[in-house]
Amino acid sequence: MFDRLDIHVLPPGPRFAAQLRFWVNGEDVIEGAVYAGGRGPFAADVLPAGRPSLLRATSEARRLELGEPECTGGCCGFLSVVVQRFGDIVQWSDWEVPHAPVSPPPEFHFDAGQYDAEVARAEADRWWQVYT
Repeated sequence: MFDRLDIHVLPPGPRFAAQLRFWVNGEDVIEGAVYAGGRGPFAADVLPAGRPSLLRATSEARRLELGEPECTGGCCGFLSVVVQRFGDIVQWSDWEVPHAPVSPPPEFHFDAGQYDAEVARAEADRWWQVYT
């Protein structure tokens, strides 16, 4: 059975621009790994206009920063994962978590079709740009 990815864009707040949250199987991966005060990456950085998203999976493994604690990643480190495509499977593995007494998320395996569709949906939905 495959894991399911849902990408949410949170509107900008008083401290931060619009940011991404990654829900896998109904759970917020960032909150689980960096706690409630942490944040995801800025939407503009991960979903750049006119270019493919950094979330797109290829056969070449790539490490992506997906979150950071409230004190910032420069202080305690970032939540990052290696993203790689293996045929019809996209794998998230080799997690690094910020300096905290928390276990890294498990390895995730997504159906490449569902994963690609969710990334394409997030790339196309630019509602958050009206705030920037």
